[in-house]
Amino acid sequence: MNNEKHRYKELSDFLKTRRAKILPSQVGILTGMRRRTPGLRREEVAQLAGIGVTWYTWLEQGRPIHVSAQVIESLAKVLLLDKQECIHLYLLANQPLPADIPGYQGTVSPILQHVLDSLLLCPSFIMDQRWNVIAWNQAARLVIGDFSEMNGRERNVVWAMFTDNRYKKLFVDWNLHAKSLLGRFRSTCVQFIEDSCLAQFIDDLKMQSKEFDFWWSLHEIQSNSEIYKQLTHPVVGTLDFESSSFDVSDNSYLKMIVHTPLPGTDTAIKMKSLLDE
Repeated sequence: MNNEKHRYKELSDFLKTRRAKILPSQVGILTGMRRRTPGLRREEVAQLAGIGVTWYTWLEQGRPIHVSAQVIESLAKVLLLDKQECIHLYLLANQPLPADIPGYQGTVSPILQHVLDSLLLCPSFIMDQRWNVIAWNQAARLVIGDFSEMNGRERNVVWAMFTDNRYKKLFVDWNLHAKSLLGRFRSTCVQFIEDSCLAQFIDDLKMQSKEFDFWWSLHEIQSNSEIYKQLTHPVVGTLDFESSSFDVSDNSYLKMIVHTPLPGTDTAIKMKSLLDE
């Protein structure tokens, strides 16, 4: 089965299983007789969603038909999908996620924080879908900066890269890393293209940084999540890291960034000395 057929099959199965879970009474349908169909009937879903029965039947049959964002939104409401189910439906339908789906409370669970804290020699942090740092470990505080003393905008990785002179001086080759970061940031922005807060953030950055303004106009994207970084720390000097990005499994929009001391360098020793001070 090719990728497209698999996508349609997954979408079909997902719709059928969710339809079967909804009681007619949950969507205002009164029934006075035993129903053979568990949950809602196809015609009922189609009517409630404002789409044709034949078209919806084809959708559940896994036929290769285009599904608009408006239809997906209607189906999500009719099927009473929660946030994660909505995200799954949009992705299966190959539609960009609406701006109001993502959202995070700005904190992480104690378990996630414990994971960060256990990475003793690895400056690590977790950022949300707008690249705001929402959790960090002691190593990150000592190398990157004290996030607890920063305001919300100052804790944004992209904002810091282009507007914070202290942050810029950390990078041995700032131009290289700034361009790379902007490309990765842009590749994630497409999911939230209708987010007015993100649009304002980008406009503000254009005003603050001529480099960001120029490079943003080039529309270059990058998805590489494994990067070599060489930083210059004011106390211990040069630090060499392998930087990796990991999705946080219980939230589609959180990323954990881990900087691991590069083997064959003295970075691990320097990190120990920083932590022991």
